[in-house]
Amino acid sequence: MKIASFNIQNLFHRDSVFIDGRNNPGRIEWIKEFDNLLLNTNESHSSMDRLRELSHLLRLDKTDQSPYFTIRRQEGELYIKGMDNQNEIKAEELTNWNGWIKIHTLPISSSARAHKAQVIKDIDPDILILQEIEDRMSLEEFNNLILPKVGYKPFDQCILIPGSEGKGREQALLLKNGCVLDSVKLHIIEASEVPSHELIEYIIITKERALIHILSAYFYQNELNIEKASEVRRQQALGVSRIYKELQFNSQNNVIIAGTLNAPSYCYSLAPLLQNSDLKDITKHISFEVDYDDGIDASYHRMGAYRKGVNIKQKDFMLLSPALFQTLIDSGLNRKAMWPFERPQWANYKSIKTKKDAASEHPALWCSLK
Repeated sequence: MKIASFNIQNLFHRDSVFIDGRNNPGRIEWIKEFDNLLLNTNESHSSMDRLRELSHLLRLDKTDQSPYFTIRRQEGELYIKGMDNQNEIKAEELTNWNGWIKIHTLPISSSARAHKAQVIKDIDPDILILQEIEDRMSLEEFNNLILPKVGYKPFDQCILIPGSEGKGREQALLLKNGCVLDSVKLHIIEASEVPSHELIEYIIITKERALIHILSAYFYQNELNIEKASEVRRQQALGVSRIYKELQFNSQNNVIIAGTLNAPSYCYSLAPLLQNSDLKDITKHISFEVDYDDGIDASYHRMGAYRKGVNIKQKDFMLLSPALFQTLIDSGLNRKAMWPFERPQWANYKSIKTKKDAASEHPALWCSLK
């Protein structure tokens, strides 16, 4: 039985705040300054000049001057067609709305989508845990329409449980080859007011009629407030640790914790799982296989990386209980659909020519159990 975990970073469209450059500190400060200047009733030449500068920096001057368009949804993408109607909706006194509607998501290229499917085909898992799926409809379309395009049979079951974050980064589960879902539980693992993900516990019956508990985790990340993010992650790790220990106490020893924990293994926030428990990281198993870095990086072990010769920062984990770790016969990491920056470099799919062709910024982890 093969199990995989992949932060696929959406399938058809992605919230614009997660696109490169849209949530960096500089851009956020420009937006705040732009809004404050618009609210300023005392106009001056200097404020108008600054508004022009900020509109250029924020690329607001790159808008299409077509008066109207229609939007049509097909296979998860938005299709836009211009119109010649010159009538214009004017702002009203009560709402101050001028007819513009902001689109919060951007389409994902068809080449990136094909590479997402190719990664799944190459791993060929019986159980697939996914992070960052926009909605159930997109998951169904990807499973039934996109996977067959790369010559891969769709999964028998698709499960997506909407979370409370509200930015189209849901967690999902896909099953085939006799693995079926028995039940699902949602756990609140931290009590702060930040928008975060619940822990999803999937109880799966394998084709051998064994029960496996999969805890799908997506931990909090905020690059603008690193200290707060670290504290929230620690509370999340403590919450997952408590649930794992409860399962052990109830003699449920077949447990997998998988997902994006958004911190390297040495981070204090992850200590409840990685240092203060008996969970085993599959990357530490002798069977773990991956295409190593090219050149001198193949003999180097960067701090926070997966292992020697795999010098990408580890944010994604697959942790096994001791009982399952003893049945582990093979494991690995697929990063062939990632876009390598200047260093390190590694072998990827030849069809990836630019960063927009990449499937995700995350590798896919997998393991095979007896």
